[in-house]
Amino acid sequence: MYATKNDLPAKKREALADLLNGHLALCLDVMLQTKQAHWNVKGATFIALHELFDKINEDFEEYTDLLAERIVQLGGVAEGTAATVAKRSTLKQYPLLLAEGLEHVDYLSTSVAAFGKVIREAIKTSGDELGDADTADIYTEISRGVDKWLWMLEAHLNTQR
Repeated sequence: MYATKNDLPAKKREALADLLNGHLALCLDVMLQTKQAHWNVKGATFIALHELFDKINEDFEEYTDLLAERIVQLGGVAEGTAATVAKRSTLKQYPLLLAEGLEHVDYLSTSVAAFGKVIREAIKTSGDELGDADTADIYTEISRGVDKWLWMLEAHLNTQR
């Protein structure tokens, strides 16, 4: 940890940086998955999904910045390399041969939902357990966006009640 005048205790800052780095890896993984889908989607809904995946990717890129910058603000080192993502991400590897639009939507919605779940858990961990309302607020902001994108993805899948 780097020296900082941030008044959070060093042990809490270390724990927060580790928590944030784990979520940074997941977020980068989802971001890359959306780009994989964007590049490779095929089918009658190509243009709509191609554009949707690109918009999701853009927001996930913003989420990575929020997470990484918070790590550095706390005195940590943001771990955003491909090797770190491969090591730390708990998401299933994205299938490279997916082509049909709804296959991509289904796979991405699973990844986005899994990411949303851990982000909601992190709101409580960072705020209640580690006493950092600022980090909890970042997680809350990300959670709202993730839920929006999950809704948008699932709207392509849920056509029956």
